[in-house]
Amino acid sequence: MRRCLNKIMKNILVTGGAGFIGSNFIRFLLTSNEGISITNLDLLTYAGSLENLQGLPNSQHYSFIHGDICDQELVEKIVGENKIDTIVHFAAESHVDRSISGPGAFIKTNINGTFSLLEAARKKWLAEGQRHDVRFHHISTDEVFGSLTPQGPPFSESTPYSPNSPYAASKASSDFLVRAYTHTYGLPVTISNCSNNYGPYQFPEKLIPLIILNALQGKPLPIYGDGQQIRDWLYVDDHCEAIWQIILRGKVGESYNIGGENQPANLEIVNTICDLLDEALPKSPHTPHNQLIEYVADRPGHDRRYAMDIQKIKKELGWQPRYDLKQGLSKTVQWYLDNQEWVSAIQKQKEYQGWLDKNYTQRGK
Repeated sequence: MRRCLNKIMKNILVTGGAGFIGSNFIRFLLTSNEGISITNLDLLTYAGSLENLQGLPNSQHYSFIHGDICDQELVEKIVGENKIDTIVHFAAESHVDRSISGPGAFIKTNINGTFSLLEAARKKWLAEGQRHDVRFHHISTDEVFGSLTPQGPPFSESTPYSPNSPYAASKASSDFLVRAYTHTYGLPVTISNCSNNYGPYQFPEKLIPLIILNALQGKPLPIYGDGQQIRDWLYVDDHCEAIWQIILRGKVGESYNIGGENQPANLEIVNTICDLLDEALPKSPHTPHNQLIEYVADRPGHDRRYAMDIQKIKKELGWQPRYDLKQGLSKTVQWYLDNQEWVSAIQKQKEYQGWLDKNYTQRGK
């Protein structure tokens, strides 16, 4: 579907565009819009790969720069030379388990990196007076809100922050920085706090791709604790659409919750994936795939429940998720079955092998 562009959104800088959500967002923009140019700045750490960007549509409107968002001089140069009017900030360390074992990288990338981008935007966009034809959009997470009680109301945009992991704390800090730059300097910003994403190109340490790929190989399907942790699951295409609507029509200085309105327990997610694989691969020697489920010790500080109230984005911007969980999981399982070359390429990378060597028993949020 073609979308009308307003006076901004012509030269877009996407940070972390070689990662899971960022690469899907780039595909979404190049498929759905005309008259834009995308610059992708990515350091290509463990979760970012150029494999995620193979076969881009309209690739003549896309360029890649290998670099670090913490390099403020580089960011300023990109914003200036490429006449960037829109920054969409995905780049982040995002794996909770990794933040527990090594929080330093999360402080550097998620806090210092966001500061570097904000400073570059402030200097290039506001140095000669306030500009209204620019936008800085910051992607955050529902984990900044902490954990919900079993019967508590879902997170809203007014829920107080209460992060429980180094990852969540680093993202909360970056959110506060972004808010400060709009209130202090007048930088035109928006923020979105999303729930758990899933879909194509997701690094295999996260719950859904890990379960799919382990099941295909007959490996154990690890479940933390009793498997009754609840998350709100958002199909990545829906997330991309929501981000774009916020950038185009969201109010400057506002934050928007994005969720999929799908909130089953993790164990139910795993069983649904097993059922889909049983149906797709009835002759597999591992059928029924749920026989591979293995319960493992829960991780420290594991939040019990997340749920998102998305009434604000529905009412103000008219966005709502198009995929329910069964539809999204079915598309995701089929994508991994159809893209074994991508899986093989990712699994051969030294970053993936390093993750295996550290023996993370589970993944994701």
